Amino acid sequence: MHMIAGGAFQGKREFAKNYFKTKNMTNGEICGFDEVFSAECIYNFHMLVKRLTAENINCIEFTERIIRENKNLIVIINEIGCGIVPIDKNERIWRENVGKCGCMIAAASEKVIRIFYGKAVFIKN
Repeated sequence: MHMIAGGAFQGKREFAKNYFKTKNMTNGEICGFDEVFSAECIYNFHMLVKRLTAENINCIEFTERIIRENKNLIVIINEIGCGIVPIDKNERIWRENVGKCGCMIAAASEKVIRIFYGKAVFIKN
């Protein structure tokens, strides 16, 4: 498993295509939940977590299952925990879930890469 994180529009997908030679990317914002267990790469993982949260599906258990069943997955996730804490309770819960799931994925990943202005910073290699 590999993780690519960074702010919105920083070049995470382009980096994955070039560095990992990724061809098939699944969009976490619209994919079927089961698709994740066989995907090569998923982007917008933070939006998948938002959908899981909205459906009252346990994000932690779901992420644990991904880690067990798709060990070669490349996860692309936006950093959403910085900035102003949302007033809306559901938005706060979503951000917390993204953070927890991101920590789990980072721990299970062989590589953790942060993309900042299109440049890669290897956090874990």
